[in-house]
Amino acid sequence: MSDATKISGLQLRSLISKDGTLELSLAKVDVPEPGPDQVVVKVEATPINPSDLGLLTGPADLGKATSSGSGDAIKVTAPVSAAALPFLATRLGESLPVGNEGAGTVIKAGSSEAAQALKGKLVSMVGGSMYAQYRVLNARDCQPLPPGTTAAEGASWFVNPLTALGMTETMKREGHKALVHTAAASNLGQMLNKICNEDGIGLVNIVRSPEQARLLKGIGAKHVVDSSAASFTDDLVQALVETGATIAFDAIGGGKLTSQILTAMEIAINKTATTYNRYGSSVHKQVYVYGSLNTAPVELTRNYGMAWGVGGWLLTPFLQKIGRPDQTRLRERVVNSLKTTFASHYTKTISLQEALDLQNLTAYSKRATGEKFLINPNKA
Repeated sequence: MSDATKISGLQLRSLISKDGTLELSLAKVDVPEPGPDQVVVKVEATPINPSDLGLLTGPADLGKATSSGSGDAIKVTAPVSAAALPFLATRLGESLPVGNEGAGTVIKAGSSEAAQALKGKLVSMVGGSMYAQYRVLNARDCQPLPPGTTAAEGASWFVNPLTALGMTETMKREGHKALVHTAAASNLGQMLNKICNEDGIGLVNIVRSPEQARLLKGIGAKHVVDSSAASFTDDLVQALVETGATIAFDAIGGGKLTSQILTAMEIAINKTATTYNRYGSSVHKQVYVYGSLNTAPVELTRNYGMAWGVGGWLLTPFLQKIGRPDQTRLRERVVNSLKTTFASHYTKTISLQEALDLQNLTAYSKRATGEKFLINPNKA
């Protein structure tokens, strides 16, 4: 394809109307010519992450979703509760492109040296709007993939790997020596286990079933506790005593788990304390909520002293805080280990049209462990 060739392609869009209706559709968009520092990438693989679903489907009731049309004209609609609309005010009535990350081949490049250096190369990329056949973006937002890497292998190079690395970096920067992770059998959780094993970091994995516990132990996890077990609290305390973990990253969000973790940390600390403090231990205990698998309120029962904190954690603000040199260091670690530590596995590869098939939509919206979907926007 010559640089003068005009191209257009499909892009998946999500719209929530002011009357509370989610509408998913495919739009035909013209692809602009790249600026001096930009490239045009033909997108060949882009994952469906939980962070993508927040924009794609939002709080819509997918159990009441309906579909109309077919092929490029397919459209899905689903109701959104009136109670959720005030929190969506800034997006109501606006058709939004979706997809945080992906990989593909650079087919056009701007005049700058950085852009020209990427022409014809397979790259991973970040910057949103990836559920599309083509993406125009700045060359600095592209990461060339090593020879022998496929687009599918490079598609999930950003969100999960850098989130997992961001957790261990945050732990170190805030003076903790080990950490706790919930919903730990996820794709991200498995990466975090490999990182901690490589770096000699203590990690307590909280899972929700015996099957998930077996999965993690099978990949070398040392401390796995099952929240469905009658012995959960005792098991958690023991793992905290053994690791000394005083920071947790919680993918669940709602319910009592955050408070249970803080309580268990306090008990574990007191097991080795030599003096009594009526205000509780002076060791700071921190839980960062980074996901919302449970959208209910966070319930805190304060019985863990006064040295504690609960807050939110997101990847993008973290990366902005650490600056470009440290971002580059983390990115290079990911790219160098895409086939090992940071490998992602997918249960199904689908086209843009198939992403709007109700059966597929229902499956990937469940966010089930081991059920990760990949979109190839240019799949025939």
